Amino acid sequence: MPSFRSLLPWFVALAVLLGATLKLWTQGQPLWCSCGSWIPWSFDIWSKHNSQHLLDPYSGTHVEHGVIFFGGLYLTQKWLPLEWRLALAVAIESLWELVENSPFIINRYREATISLDYFGDSVLNSVADIACCAFGFFLASRFSWKISLAFLVAVELVLLFAIRDNLAINIIMLAWPIDAIKAWQSGG
Repeated sequence: MPSFRSLLPWFVALAVLLGATLKLWTQGQPLWCSCGSWIPWSFDIWSKHNSQHLLDPYSGTHVEHGVIFFGGLYLTQKWLPLEWRLALAVAIESLWELVENSPFIINRYREATISLDYFGDSVLNSVADIACCAFGFFLASRFSWKISLAFLVAVELVLLFAIRDNLAINIIMLAWPIDAIKAWQSGG
């Protein structure tokens, strides 16, 4: 039977996830899409359902977060056991979900990116995003850095061609909006 000490990082990760869930709920994010449909995914980034169901095209960027967090924590916190690095990655992603759903970032997305009708994630979408990050961390922990890097490039290219957006463009448009990119993303 596992000891409490060996299970502690898993309890910490779960506590962080539950804390983020509660915080998102209390700051007014809806639990689920108001449409009432319990279909677990929405793949139309132009609809009001985006970021309201469990999975959407941006779920891939959260898997990328996990791969990146694994690499960064491997390089900087190699001394930590893998389970603790995963708990730390879950904490970082949970913090991002809280920041991403703050009024400042929601308004920034609406002003500077193609996400004109973005009102934040549903609580369950944020939970799924954190789970996607943990999944990406798990994948990166099982593969070489070359395969992980190839995976990141593949996800970026798939999203680029499928929805004209990806993690790199999302960061650029959030930090330093470029009108030409926004026009291209809008189909112009």
